[in-house]
Amino acid sequence: MKVILSRKGFDSEYGGIASPILPDGTLLSLPIPYDQDIIKYTELNYQGKSYYDIINQLSRADKRISKKHTAHLDPDIRQECLSNRTKAWRPIFGQSDAALGHLYKQGVNIGDLFLFFGWFRQTEEVQDKLRFVKGSPNQHIIYGYLQIDQIITNTEPLPDYALQHPHANSFHRSKALNSIFVGMQNLSFAPSHPGAGTLSFSVKRVLTQAGQSRSRWGLPDFFKELNISYHTTNSFKSGYFQSAAKGQEFVIQPDSRLTEWAKDIVQR
Repeated sequence: MKVILSRKGFDSEYGGIASPILPDGTLLSLPIPYDQDIIKYTELNYQGKSYYDIINQLSRADKRISKKHTAHLDPDIRQECLSNRTKAWRPIFGQSDAALGHLYKQGVNIGDLFLFFGWFRQTEEVQDKLRFVKGSPNQHIIYGYLQIDQIITNTEPLPDYALQHPHANSFHRSKALNSIFVGMQNLSFAPSHPGAGTLSFSVKRVLTQAGQSRSRWGLPDFFKELNISYHTTNSFKSGYFQSAAKGQEFVIQPDSRLTEWAKDIVQR
């Protein structure tokens, strides 16, 4: 089983702020704004609060998302964030263009596992308003996962459960490279767990090495022996792993130790 570390959510260019670690430990990944999509931030919700309200409590005035902005809800792995879900809904991740070409070049296929990570900071509630905890670190954290059950390309008809996904719209379906990755019902290597879903905060899910900038990771030593796309042995520095600034997905080739590491990451 290959493991794919997939960078998603707000960054310094798209959104401009970290996604919040909510006071209850929820890792609420904020999808980037994208004008080709139709779902607005006002329509996305977490426990009665819209993503629009959460973002505007956390962001500076010059960075705020407006009520007109639409979100690229991908990966779509948090079922309860939209109220109009159908019973047939399934967790899905989509990819296109050069990023998809990279996945195919690396041989990503059914049974492989996406681990989604992003930029996060701790938050707190003060007088019913959410704010970042002063001095809290900027960290890359794994917040979700999806094991591939099915891959649907542009040459194949879309099942009903996939029609609401951003990569099912005409803009993406018109591209030469565009695919939808559907999550399994249960993980093959941990059958008691759903095949896709979100994760809460845990130190074991933090990629960033303590005291370092967020792109400097603390990975187990055995990673030095693995083939990680966009990286070389020179990526391992004294005391940290320097993750690549480019690339949405880093594909790690199969290894039994990698499977056990991934299993520990998704254990609830």
